[in-house]
Amino acid sequence: MRTRLFFVRHGDSFHKEEGVIGGPKGCRGLTDAGRRQAARLGRQITAEIGSDKTTIYSSPLPRAVQTAAAISTASGLPSSQDCGLCTWHTPPEADGLTHAEFRRLDIEGGGIYRPFQKGNESWAEMVTRTSRTITDLAHRHRGETVVIVCHAETVEISFNALGLLPVYRSFDLEVFPASTTEWVTDQDPTQWPPPRWTLVRFNETPATGGGASAAG
Repeated sequence: MRTRLFFVRHGDSFHKEEGVIGGPKGCRGLTDAGRRQAARLGRQITAEIGSDKTTIYSSPLPRAVQTAAAISTASGLPSSQDCGLCTWHTPPEADGLTHAEFRRLDIEGGGIYRPFQKGNESWAEMVTRTSRTITDLAHRHRGETVVIVCHAETVEISFNALGLLPVYRSFDLEVFPASTTEWVTDQDPTQWPPPRWTLVRFNETPATGGGASAAG
């Protein structure tokens, strides 16, 4: 019984190009380049999942939804949205601000358990929220393939949720737009102690794709 989780970071997006906080209002979706990346990615993922029983989930932010739509179009599979896969749950007043404007919300002593900005999630809170969502999806679809269309932070947190790394890692990860990271296990995702997952690949982009990394 093999469970496969494909983590797909969204394609190039306007929020990255414009340097703004891309919440529900600030995110204007994919650029033209991002749409091309998503289309290539859809064809690649469809070829790889083959006849596997597969479910697609995405963050509800437009850049992830549009990337998931390209995969759905290529595969013929519907996609669902889950807010647990979102990047930072920033306060509404920060949505659409430039990063310089966002830094005005900085609070003293921000870090792992205390947020960096007033009203923001802490890193530990996001790790817990996202890890719970990832493991819930693995439990719900054990023995199947799940395509998770998400954000750089979601891919990073897969190392906490599945690799059981501590909340604060001693290294950083660079996650490219329209990249794929794959984890698999032949054990039961619902078992205790937790199953051992294998990282099959990390940060792989389609042969003709690529791009620079950025948060979100």
